Amino acid sequence: MRGSVDGLGSSAPIGMMLPAVFADDDLAQRFVAGLDEVIAPVLNVLDCLPAYFDPALAPVDFTRWLAGWVGAETDGTEPEDRLRAAVAAAAYLHRVRGTRRGLAEAVRLAFGVEPEISESGAAAWSAGPLGPVPGDPRPRLHVTVRLPDPGPADEHRLDALVAAARPAHMPYTVKVTVAERTPER
Repeated sequence: MRGSVDGLGSSAPIGMMLPAVFADDDLAQRFVAGLDEVIAPVLNVLDCLPAYFDPALAPVDFTRWLAGWVGAETDGTEPEDRLRAAVAAAAYLHRVRGTRRGLAEAVRLAFGVEPEISESGAAAWSAGPLGPVPGDPRPRLHVTVRLPDPGPADEHRLDALVAAARPAHMPYTVKVTVAERTPER
């Protein structure tokens, strides 16, 4: 939560704007100095406002709030770099929501690995009419994520993510497994 910052000076001290009669008045100067301390964080935010809406520059707490504002798929446990990437990609992900590419990108941003996606749909072209219909007649979607150290909450997180990013009519299953370790050379 944004709040006051100890020792933050105002960029526009009120005491300097008072009429000349109050310039030497100690009580008036101390009173407006207290107001300066309260208003300084607001002026600081307003001075830097464009940076607050750039996920790469905004403070982390504001970026978490911004994630909810733009509808980024975050749960509050992701590292800072993935949080910023998810907020930056939110508009794009809304455009491709319900597609294989959109689902793969949402899972990659949330978990940091490429998912394995299998689905029943297909597309084909035929020069003649009444050609065979591609794909399976029964819709299905399966998403597998291989993580180096999966936790008990990862499958629930993947399930919620796929439920939000899949095509609305598509039944789905998810699986989180341990990634195979490759021998280092």
